[in-house]
Parts: sequence; C-alpha cells; structure tokens
Amino acid sequence: MRAPGAGLTSFPDVPDDVRLIDLAWNAITEVPGWVAGLGSLEELRLDGNRLRALPDLSGLAALRALHLDGNALTAVPACPPRLESLSLYGNRVRTLPERLGGRLRHLAAGRNALTEVPGSLWKLTRLESLNLAENALTEVPAAVGGLARLRMLDLGHNRLTSIPPELGDLALTDYLYLSDNLFTEVPAAIGRLDRLAYLNLTANRLTRLPEALGRMAALVELRLYDNRLESLPETVGGLTRLRELHLQGNRLTRLPAAVAELEELRVLDLRDNLLGALPDALPPGLRHLDLRNNRLRGLPDRLPPLDKLDLRWNKLDGEPEVLRRLAARGCVILR
Repeated sequence: MRAPGAGLTSFPDVPDDVRLIDLAWNAITEVPGWVAGLGSLEELRLDGNRLRALPDLSGLAALRALHLDGNALTAVPACPPRLESLSLYGNRVRTLPERLGGRLRHLAAGRNALTEVPGSLWKLTRLESLNLAENALTEVPAAVGGLARLRMLDLGHNRLTSIPPELGDLALTDYLYLSDNLFTEVPAAIGRLDRLAYLNLTANRLTRLPEALGRMAALVELRLYDNRLESLPETVGGLTRLRELHLQGNRLTRLPAAVAELEELRVLDLRDNLLGALPDALPPGLRHLDLRNNRLRGLPDRLPPLDKLDLRWNKLDGEPEVLRRLAARGCVILR
C-alpha cells in the first residue's frame, strides 16, 4: 500500500497480507495496535508524520525496514528480530533499545536527544552504515572497532572530545563525518583508513594533523575548515586521488611543497587563513582556487589553468603578469 503525502490523519485499513506500507509525509498521530499483527509486512514507512509513540512491533517477524524519520518519538520499542534497516532521524529519542536485532545493517538515529547509546550497539557486526550525528554524545568507546562491515559513519555535531584509535580498524569506504565536535587531535591510526573516500573534520579544535594522514590514499574529498591548523604535514602529497581540499578558516601561514603532488586536485579552498605566499608549484589540474582574506602580496610566476581564482581581501603589490595570462585563457578572477 502506497499513500505518501496523501493528507491522511489516521492510519488506514490495510489487507492482512500487506507487504509494504508507505504512509510517509502525512499527519498521522497514532499507529493502531493491530499493525503489530501484520505477519507479512516487510517494510513500513512512516517518515514525516506526527507520531509520539509506537506499539510494540517486535512481533513483526517479516519486517526488514522501519522508517520513522521526522516524527516526535521519545522512545523506540523493541525491534523485530529480522530488521535490517532502522531510520529514526529527527525525533526526540533519548535512549535506544538494548536489543536492536542482530541482522541490522543500517541505523540512522541522528538529530535526536541521545547522550549515550547502549553497549549492545557496538556488537552489531552486520552494520554497514551508522548515523549518530546531531545528538549530545560525549564518548565513542573502543568497541566501535568491532563494527567490521561498517562503510559509512556519521558522528558529526556531538560533544566528543577524542577520536578512538580503533576507528582505524574499520573498513570504511564511503564517508566518515566527525565535524563539529571538540577534538584537539587526530590519532595516527586514522591513516589505516586507506579505502575511505570522504573525510570531514570541520569545526573542531585541531592544531595539527598526523603524518599518517598521507596514507589515506583513496580520499577524494577532505574537509578541514574552521579548525586551528597552523600547517599541513608534508605527507599530504600521498593523497593522490584527492579532488577537493577545504581548509577555510584555519591559521595556515604556509603550504608544504608536496601540495603540488596532488595531481587530481580540482578545488582548493584556503580563504580566511594567514598565508603570506604560495608554493612555486600548485597541483596541475587545479581549477578553483579560493584565496580570500589571506596576507598575500604576490603570486607565483606560474599558476595552473584555473577556471576561477578568488583573491579578494588580499593586497597584492602591482599587477602580476600571471593574472593577465589567466584572464586571457578565460579564468574568472575576483580581486
């Protein structure tokens, strides 16, 4: 049965043998108890309603996916044993059930009111994606390293003060979000995430990065803005697949020469730093270079064939010849 966005205010009648119920984006306030007896139900979509509570759904033996994003739930009942996907994003949940089901592969519990999660969560060894962002978590235990199948992890926007080295034991491939926490350092163990494509460490309190960062050879995008970084490790040149590097709002005074080795880099954001000069060579494939609000007085004699160069709020001496050449090639230059 599919009726998303149909203006429903109450749960409709459905056949006893229904396998899919999609009632997302309605105004339903209650799930009737008889729903717990739908023995053939495999997927239940109730995102974007007005639910404050749920009946016990643990008897739904066939249920594989339960979608509850964007309601007003404060608690989650026990889960069915075969549940593989549980989405709770954007509720008011204060605690997760101790028993989430050993077959769970995807758990989204971001933007709730969690201050901690049950220890049983770190034993869900089939998990492939885990979203605990936008809560009030203060600690991630070493046991996180046991989530051997995890490909995607979002711990952003919490109150975490340290990154457990055991994160380096994970098989992450898609993304790792650690933004907007209270980290002051990154463990060298992060270098073991050599299959990870996207790393976000923005809005923390980092002053340095480990040399091991250069071993993350699969990184395509690295976001480090709004920290307190004063330099980058020379090993950054090892990020040979990197296409975007975002360093806005740090305290960088120089870039390592190894930046030129980033042959796949297309976007380099350096605005709001303390750079007084650039290296003689920059990545050859660079297309967008943002240098706003630094301390530049000059530019290298050569720059890559940029499509856009933003130099606003610098005070260059004279009119560098390299800018004339870039403009002749069609580069948009903002002064």
